[in-house]
Amino acid sequence: MPPCPCGSTLNLDVCCGRFHAGEPAPTAEALMRSRYAAYALGRLDYIAATCAGPAAAAFDPKEAAVSQLGTRWLGLEILGTRKGRETDEDGTVSFIARYSHNGTEGELKETSTFRRVDGRWVYWDRLPDASAPRSAGVGRNDPCPCGSGKKYKKCCGG
Repeated sequence: MPPCPCGSTLNLDVCCGRFHAGEPAPTAEALMRSRYAAYALGRLDYIAATCAGPAAAAFDPKEAAVSQLGTRWLGLEILGTRKGRETDEDGTVSFIARYSHNGTEGELKETSTFRRVDGRWVYWDRLPDASAPRSAGVGRNDPCPCGSGKKYKKCCGG
C-alpha cells in the first residue's frame, strides 16, 4: 500500500484512506490532512462531501477538476491548530501546501476553519491571510492551483 500523501509515515489505507472510505475524521487536523490527500489523489468527490457553509457554496467541482490539470501536490506542512479536537465543535488549522502547476512550483499558505456538523468535521471557510500564496507563473485568470475551482484572481491571488 502506498504512503499517505498527507505526509504522515502511515500507509494510505490506515491514514487518510479510511476517511475517504467514509470513516469520520476525529479532529479538524485529520480532516485537513485527508482533504490534502484527496486533492493529491484527485478525489474531488471527497472534497465536495467535506465542505459546508461558505466553502460548499464556493466549491465548483467542474472548475476544481480543471484546476487540478497540470497540478502535482508536493507536500503538506501543518503550522498550527487551534481547538479542533475530538471534543470541540470548531477549530482552525494553519498549513502550507506545496505544489507544482505546469512545472512551476508554488505554495498555498492558509488558515482554514472547520466545524462539526451532525457529528462530523467539515471544512467551513478560510481566514483572510495577508501573506497570500506564492505562485510564480500562475496567471490571474488561470484556475487556482489550490484546487478551489475558482480563478486565481478570485481565490488565492486576490
